[in-house]
Amino acid sequence: MRKVGLITHEKCLLHTCEGHPEHEGRLKAVFVRLRDSGIEKELQRLEAREATREEIERNHDPQFVENILSLEVDRVRLLDADTYVNQHTSQAAALAYGGGLEAVEEVASGRLDRAFVAVRPPGHHAEYGRAMGFCIFNNIAGAARHAQATCGVKRVAILDFDVHHGNGTQWAFYNDDTVHYTSWHQFPFYPGTGAANQQGKDKGEGYTLNIPLGAGTDGEEAFRMLEPAWTAAMSEFKPQLILVSAGFDAHEDDPLASLRLNDADFVRVTKLITDMAEEYCDGRVVSFLEGGYDLDVLARCSELHLRGLLEG
Repeated sequence: MRKVGLITHEKCLLHTCEGHPEHEGRLKAVFVRLRDSGIEKELQRLEAREATREEIERNHDPQFVENILSLEVDRVRLLDADTYVNQHTSQAAALAYGGGLEAVEEVASGRLDRAFVAVRPPGHHAEYGRAMGFCIFNNIAGAARHAQATCGVKRVAILDFDVHHGNGTQWAFYNDDTVHYTSWHQFPFYPGTGAANQQGKDKGEGYTLNIPLGAGTDGEEAFRMLEPAWTAAMSEFKPQLILVSAGFDAHEDDPLASLRLNDADFVRVTKLITDMAEEYCDGRVVSFLEGGYDLDVLARCSELHLRGLLEG
């Protein structure tokens, strides 16, 4: 059994907006499922820390960081059509980003084998200078940079299985040959990026692997496209750490998308991840909660994902 950490903070619940699909009930549903299933007792729960301004600026424009950290609002307001802030967003976003930094520190040091960062707001749409797609700061991109800057990790692989393409993560490393980014997502779909011909640029060419899936794609077809391509990429890249954007909105019951994955498919993708981690990086995996908007599916698949991290 692996030593798996659950990195979270209750103040991430305070960033919320009534009627919005990305609300505090998502994280509450995960917490309840982990408690009631008994799996919580098998995890090492750690409280996320707030990231410093300097840590966030490793992946974001300083003026953008200043704008978020100095927010003064007394009610919910929109940054764009999808992304809101309230009076608690600055702290919640700093905790969500800091939770990822803490997770890679724990895993890189060997104090944990793996970790699941159960925070919100999510992160993979956030770009260098803007929040978007429910995301404020890009938690997983920041964690990759932190691992390289402070933990002695040179090569980081990111696998993003959220139904939406992680545009912010892709662009963060598009010219970089030290981070390999793979995304498996519905296409065409929000945010409009993630075509198969987006493969990186300059020294980063070949280090972005997009696997676009048409609406209605089921798990068997999706794995026929993902498994051989990602296995071959990891064989060549040989990551020292694998990070995961774990969105469960590709499930057939999710209300915001149109793929047809089921519970067993999320078990299977977790097994693929842990197999690659065992092969190339001493089993080291840090997974980040991203999307998932059917609360039962989100809670159930989060538990299954964690069981795979524990046992794989």
